[in-house]
Amino acid sequence: MRTLVTPADVYARAKKMFDRDARTWAAEQQTDVVLDVSLRPPTEREALGDLDRVRTWVDAWRGVSESLGIELEWAVRSWSRIGSQEVPARAVLRGADSIARAAGEVDRWQLLVARLDELRDLTGSAAGDVLRAHARAIADLEGADFDRLVHVLVWLRKNPESGRLVRELPIRGIHTKWIESRRGLVDALHRAGTGAPGLGLREPSPLMRIRILDPSLSFQGLTDVSAPVDDLAVSPIRPGRVFVFENLATLLAMPEVSGAVAVHGGGHRVDLVARLPWAQTVTYWGDLDSHGFAILNRLRARGVEAASALMDMDTLFDHRDLWGIDPDPNVGVFELLTPGERVTLQSLSAEGNIRLEQERVPWSYALARLGVS
Repeated sequence: MRTLVTPADVYARAKKMFDRDARTWAAEQQTDVVLDVSLRPPTEREALGDLDRVRTWVDAWRGVSESLGIELEWAVRSWSRIGSQEVPARAVLRGADSIARAAGEVDRWQLLVARLDELRDLTGSAAGDVLRAHARAIADLEGADFDRLVHVLVWLRKNPESGRLVRELPIRGIHTKWIESRRGLVDALHRAGTGAPGLGLREPSPLMRIRILDPSLSFQGLTDVSAPVDDLAVSPIRPGRVFVFENLATLLAMPEVSGAVAVHGGGHRVDLVARLPWAQTVTYWGDLDSHGFAILNRLRARGVEAASALMDMDTLFDHRDLWGIDPDPNVGVFELLTPGERVTLQSLSAEGNIRLEQERVPWSYALARLGVS
């Protein structure tokens, strides 16, 4: 006998559909969703093969409560040996409320709808995409945290250019970690409601680590300094040469170099290098891999005149025995590389997505290529 579709099967289908689509229904206020399930009633021959099972199946459907919102379509079968029998043929659930009820998710559905409706009132009807994208995070918030989210959005709308630090916000229960852990959600909802690209808050100046390689340039004797980038930008230091290293260990190992400063500038930190007026012409050394070239390209895109070091074919093939494999190469297009750098990048791929990490290059070899005696 073919598989008979039971009420439990339909509830499971409703649950699967709810888990997959409920956020979209609530965000877009969809009211016309339908779950239509054929119950695959048996033929007479199949019914005769296991009559008790068929009767149990029919009784199960007769026992389905009307409160679940399931519309049952019954069909009459005129069978020669069993006689006329009425069997369930189709189950239809119309609307998100009915599907949520059959899925056993009424409370969750009502909470989701209520929260998204409240946020829609704050952000406007055009915020459907944002609400859908963040619906899970919104639904998962504790009640107190959702209330705080609303209070934050209301305050930001009333104070679009406050220039305050998060610590200064006059909202009970709001602190820096609360905002940081939900920054994407707050940013997206605020932007949807106001069109503003940011929150209008004052951001702490990020720290940068630098080493003064010439003691005459030191900060009152300090040569290894971590300081806010804005403070470093206005310092009177004017080095004749600036090294930017992706690897912190390289920064720390550098010897004294007349008139020189070294900056830790891997990854997104290269954006900070561009904010230093005295670091607009630099020597950059990163890992000899696709990510190192991506950082170099990004540094140049920020307007910094950057000459690469130890990121060439000679360095690559002089250390073939020290190669590793890049498990996740960057496949971006780096338009600001020189022809020689582009050839080296292509070789990394041609050799099997290999990489030569900065720390594997012998130190004496590196210093010679950096022009440091």
